[in-house]
Amino acid sequence: MSRYRGPCFKKIRRLGALPGLTKKKPPDPPKDTPKDEKKSPYLLRLEEKQKLRFHYGLTERQLLKYARIAAKAKGPTDQVLLQLLEMRLDNILFRLGMAPTIPGARQLVNHRHILVNGRIVDIPSYRCKPRDTITAKDEQKSKALIQNSLDSFNKLPQKKLPHKKLKNKKLKNKQLPHKKLPPKKVPYHLTLDLVQYKGVVEQIIDSNRASLGLKIEALRVVEYYSRQTKT
Repeated sequence: MSRYRGPCFKKIRRLGALPGLTKKKPPDPPKDTPKDEKKSPYLLRLEEKQKLRFHYGLTERQLLKYARIAAKAKGPTDQVLLQLLEMRLDNILFRLGMAPTIPGARQLVNHRHILVNGRIVDIPSYRCKPRDTITAKDEQKSKALIQNSLDSFNKLPQKKLPHKKLKNKKLKNKQLPHKKLPPKKVPYHLTLDLVQYKGVVEQIIDSNRASLGLKIEALRVVEYYSRQTKT
C-alpha cells in the first residue's frame, strides 16, 4: 500500500488531530451528528494504527517493519516503536519547527537541503542518534525555506483595521502589524539554534506521551500487528 496522498481533513475528522499530516484545522462537524456506536476492539486497534501511520506519513509496509524491529528490541514494544518513529529525520525536522509538517520535512530532505553532522542526507527515514547535529545547507534557498517555517510558528496573519473607527483617511488601506505568538516549544530531547539554523538531538525521547505531541495508544498498534511480528 502506497503513502496516503488524499484529502487530510477526511482523516482528521475520523481519527482526530494529526499535527504531522497538516497544521490546518478542519471545520467543526454539524451539531446534529449522531453519536458513534460502541467500537469493537479490532476497530479501536485499527484506528490507532492508522493514526500512527498517517501522522508520521508511513506506508503500511514501513510501519510493519518498525513494529517487527520494536518486537525484537529490549524494553516495552510500544515504547520502542514510538522511539523509532520519533527519531526519524523527517520527524526531527518537524519537531524542531524547521518544517511545517512531516510531508514538508520529507520534501526538504529529498531535495538535499539538510545536513546531518555536516553531510547531506536525502533519506527521510534516516534514524538520528543522540548528539547528531542537523543543519540547513549553506545556501540562501535552503535557509530561506527553513526560516519561513520557523516564522510561521511565531506570527499570525495580518488583519485590516475597521474603517468606521478610523479618523485618518490615510490609514484606511494600512494593516495591523503581525502579532507575535510565543515561540514554538521544542521538545526536551532536542535543542534549536535559530541563528545558525541548527538542531541537536540531545537524547532519545522517553515514553512520556505528553512529549510526543500526538494522542496515541501505541499498545493497541502492537496488538494489531502481534500476529505479523511473530513471523
